[in-house]
Amino acid sequence: MQLFTRSRQLPDPAGSGADPDDGPAGATDHPAEPAEPSKPAEPSKPAEPSVKPPADPEPTLLSRWRRRHPRAARGVTVGTTVLAGALLLFALLVPNRVERFSPGAFLRIPAEGVLLATLLLALPPRPRRITAAVSGVLLGLITVLKIVDMGFHQVLARPFDLVLDWILFDDAAEFVRESFGRGGQVLAVIGVIVLFTALLVLMTLAAVRITDLMVRHRRTAARTTVVLGVVWITCVTLGVRITGVPLATKGTAEMLGNRVEQVRAGLEDARVFEKQAAVDAFAATPPDQLFTGLRGKDVLFTFIESYGRVAIDDPAMAEPIDAALKEGTGTLKAAGFESRSGWLRSPVTGAGSWLAHSTFLSGLWIKNQQRYRSLTTSDRMTLTNYFRKTGDWRTVGIVPGVRRAWPEGKYFGLDHIYDSEHLGYQGPYFSWTPVPDQFTMEAFERLEHGRKDRQPIMAEIILASSHNPWSPNARMIDWDDLGDGSVFHGIKKEGTDPAEVWQDPEKVRTEYRKSIEYSLRSLTEWMERYGDEDTVLVFLGDHQPVPTVTAGDTGKDVPITIVARDEKVLDRVADWNWTDGLKPAPDAPIWGMDEFRDRFMTAYGPRGGKPGGASGATG
Repeated sequence: MQLFTRSRQLPDPAGSGADPDDGPAGATDHPAEPAEPSKPAEPSKPAEPSVKPPADPEPTLLSRWRRRHPRAARGVTVGTTVLAGALLLFALLVPNRVERFSPGAFLRIPAEGVLLATLLLALPPRPRRITAAVSGVLLGLITVLKIVDMGFHQVLARPFDLVLDWILFDDAAEFVRESFGRGGQVLAVIGVIVLFTALLVLMTLAAVRITDLMVRHRRTAARTTVVLGVVWITCVTLGVRITGVPLATKGTAEMLGNRVEQVRAGLEDARVFEKQAAVDAFAATPPDQLFTGLRGKDVLFTFIESYGRVAIDDPAMAEPIDAALKEGTGTLKAAGFESRSGWLRSPVTGAGSWLAHSTFLSGLWIKNQQRYRSLTTSDRMTLTNYFRKTGDWRTVGIVPGVRRAWPEGKYFGLDHIYDSEHLGYQGPYFSWTPVPDQFTMEAFERLEHGRKDRQPIMAEIILASSHNPWSPNARMIDWDDLGDGSVFHGIKKEGTDPAEVWQDPEKVRTEYRKSIEYSLRSLTEWMERYGDEDTVLVFLGDHQPVPTVTAGDTGKDVPITIVARDEKVLDRVADWNWTDGLKPAPDAPIWGMDEFRDRFMTAYGPRGGKPGGASGATG
């Protein structure tokens, strides 16, 4: 109901509008003018509301650009949507191994994508949006896992272990720092963090965007999903392939299923290892019954980094490596030494030298970091521990690759450890390698082997010159010119650039082969120069090199050789059927690296080389 007000015109009391004091009421000097008729009042306006409606928002720069360039804006929208879809397909289809990258790998129908689309279309709005965001995060994490797998396959020839491999990232960062400096390490870590964050964010945004698109075109999306599902089932049934790759795939689901099993096995492995470590055939052997066949001898267990079977068998490397081994065999024979060679199977490939070293010394299969930690915190006896237990050997470690605290060194029973800072080396690093092998062997001679009036030595020597990236390489020089190692500054300048070498796999393989030749010559020349009747050298590879060098070979065999001048030493292992010389025959025996400890202790025990020898041999 609207209210109207009407104004009333009141007559002047004097009739003329004069002041009342001028005379009595109604008195006037002039006749009164007729009053004007009153006008009806205009209707009043409705009352304004107390709160004003919000003003139109100020257009943003982006919205103004869209209004001015509608065609370009539509192109950006379509392009962003296409990129979002491509990113999701990439996450579902990308393989976790570099060598499996091919156009055919991305021309497939992922079962996981079809099922996820079906679920999103069936959910109510709020759960659908939450599911889309969570799915994006999960796809981002899966993509990160696949990328990490690529790196592990390239270095270790196996996928990343979700339970046991986290500590290896610290080792990887340290390797980058030692190879490319602190700046390179910082850039690498920043790059990894940025990539990880970007993948999670972009994958989540992509999942939400594609979900919104499907909801806006629900009917078309539902029909497409049904068609893709039928095609997937048909392709699986008929085994349809494109360029040798199945058109229908559930690779991501299978990968995740394998990881679940891997996690379960990793958790179970600790209990299995504990039982294995409790068995030691020599635990009760009296000290005077240990290594009776080696009394008075200097025994050197020497590891050549990445010296794998590929160096001997690969046609591209076989000829020069064969020449180096024949030359070494001849040189040693001329100096009165004989040698026998066979094969061991390492628990690792590509990297993880400490796992191989501990397997060889402990007689247990140390295949992961969890086992290594359990071993080095246990009372399990190693070869070095048993030598020390006799009281007849001084046990030393020559470990030029160690350049920081190494608390595990105490576990291995070494009386003294010489790391990279205590060998007297004043020369340059060769990429990762802190000390060239020739200088390492000369330092061992100066610090331990060449000392007068000493007791026999048992030494663990870990040579590092053949460590990845194999560029630049050191080269042999006259032993008398080694000095404090400063001479290697000039030799490093003559070497190759690792950044250039690693652009070409063939160059990598060439530099790897040269590094192995250098390590072999460092050992054989040292033995010829300083070895005597009481020197026993056992040298072996710790693992195969990275897949870039092995070219797809997944074998884990490494060569092992025993060198001695005393015939009785080699007679003890005559029943091993190893090959004469430094090069093992292709059909020479192959043992697990964990078998060596007990076989060696049996051969050089009181009944070694005799039928029914001491217990402890593992078959």
